[in-house]
Amino acid sequence: MESRLATPMAYAKRFDTSARPRDSRTPMTRVLRALAKAVGQLLDGAVLRVLVKTVLVTILVFAALGVALYFALVAGLAMFGLSGGGFAEATAAALIAILASWLLFRIVALAVLQLFADEIVAAVEARHYPEAAANAKSLPFHRDLANSLRGAGRALFFNALALPVAGLLAFTVIGPPIVFFVVNALLLGRELTDMAWLRHCEGDEKGNPVAGIERLALGGAIVALMLVPLVNLLAPVIGAAAGTHLTQSCIARRASDTGGLDLA
Repeated sequence: MESRLATPMAYAKRFDTSARPRDSRTPMTRVLRALAKAVGQLLDGAVLRVLVKTVLVTILVFAALGVALYFALVAGLAMFGLSGGGFAEATAAALIAILASWLLFRIVALAVLQLFADEIVAAVEARHYPEAAANAKSLPFHRDLANSLRGAGRALFFNALALPVAGLLAFTVIGPPIVFFVVNALLLGRELTDMAWLRHCEGDEKGNPVAGIERLALGGAIVALMLVPLVNLLAPVIGAAAGTHLTQSCIARRASDTGGLDLA
């Protein structure tokens, strides 16, 4: 007897689905359903713990940035024989930190979330997909850290590439926001579904089963939530949970197409 199910199809290979209808839901419907399930689990103890850790670490990162900027400004002004008496440097550091938090919040928050990604994915799977949870391969912390750094690097790189395009569209006013929205929605949708897929990929890390249109819709929804004060603190966790639902739904549909059961 197999002690472990080796492929996504094996999650449900015992079931006969010959009489079951195909999933007729649209990609947007599936994304909205995943988001609703994610919000519904926010008060789950395991999810709440990750949420608290993510928010605290994100705040600490930006606080550390402010402190580092303060000392850098003091040292820089001293080099030129200038001094603001501490108050000017502190004010400038605070303003720069606030601006940086507005520009970089999505990148930093997602990078922090990925440090705890396995915990939130595991919590969602344990509640909604117990068979998948039993056969998942948990990621060690060093893998989460590596994924976090790669994700942050990709976000910085592609946003930098988007800058010239946004600059060319500056005369349209609305062009630059659209460019950055689409770029970040694509990046975020992939990152949020990869968090779940890597636990079940069996070595096929690039084989994310979630369709591009669904990743774009999920990423767009989370980017929009990140623009709302306070809600932006919840957005990364909601996105990771919703990404887990989408990934499991796609794994189940893939299994159903080859004789398995649609578990979503």
